[in-house]
Amino acid sequence: MFDLIALSIAFLSSILTIKVLLPLAPHIGLIDVPNERKRHDGAIPLIGGISIFTGVLIAASLFIEQSQIINLYLISSALIVFIGTLDDIYDLSVLSRIVFQGIVASILVFGAGKYISGFGAIFGGGEVTIGVYGMIFTVLAVIAAINAFNMVDGIDGLAGSMSIITIGSIAILTALNSASQDVLLPLLIVVSTIPYLFYNVSTRNPRGKKIFMGDAGSMYMGLTVIWLLTLGTQGAGNSEASFRPVTALWLIAVPLMDMFAIMYRRINKGESPFKADNGHIHHICLANGFSPRQTLWLISFLSISCATIGIAGDYYQVNELVMLLGFLATFCVYTTVLQKHCVIPKRFV
Repeated sequence: MFDLIALSIAFLSSILTIKVLLPLAPHIGLIDVPNERKRHDGAIPLIGGISIFTGVLIAASLFIEQSQIINLYLISSALIVFIGTLDDIYDLSVLSRIVFQGIVASILVFGAGKYISGFGAIFGGGEVTIGVYGMIFTVLAVIAAINAFNMVDGIDGLAGSMSIITIGSIAILTALNSASQDVLLPLLIVVSTIPYLFYNVSTRNPRGKKIFMGDAGSMYMGLTVIWLLTLGTQGAGNSEASFRPVTALWLIAVPLMDMFAIMYRRINKGESPFKADNGHIHHICLANGFSPRQTLWLISFLSISCATIGIAGDYYQVNELVMLLGFLATFCVYTTVLQKHCVIPKRFV
């Protein structure tokens, strides 16, 4: 009952935030205007991320036992949402975004003292560890995850769906494998995302009420996902890990593969790996004749399939080297199919 009240408050807080911000967004410049890369009707409020974070912040502050890890997560999340909101309004440069993301990641990692120090027995022998160098690795991983979710936010519902699938999978693994870690935080995030999805993709949503997640939302989701994966694979506080590090690859497979594939194509063309373009997986699906809704379902299906493999492999303790090789094989198939069998915008060929 206690958790049900917390989830209800998160849900209602998210809805209320949307209701309050909808009429305000145009007056403060928090809107997305169509251009050659963004083809939608009219100026759309970029308030989805703020609504999701507000729901999580209120419910977590009221119903989750306060600790250094929780407090630093909420502080870091507030900072990344603020930076993302500034980016939505003023279109910050790539360098400034990376610097700000690195600062937020450092606050979270060095402040909480939690970082990715071990990768499990991914090579079939003993556990692979990097010790304190894991702090730097985790900061880089946070930046990478933030940008991976920012890149995948290109069609209605996609970033929200990817977030729900990944965070929901983390909640499932935590419930299955850990008696000491609480699943309430990931559930609060999932529930807080549902109102955004309704306003973003629902056909029953009144005309003129559509909203986008914005960079504030995609950055927040990226930060949240990598932090939950860190706690899940390394342990939170004095509790043991809930799942193995190799499982994390499967939970974020689609955003991760999309980011690496497109960054490779950009570097191969002598362009900045952070340059905005139309070469992401959702753009490729659209270029090959899929409708936006079909693209959403297809990519969601791929994400769910990968997450299911990860959950099943972890639950049945499939050899970690086998799981890693399976992921690498999936990535090779993914890139081969895109390059050999799909239409890609000419500048990416």
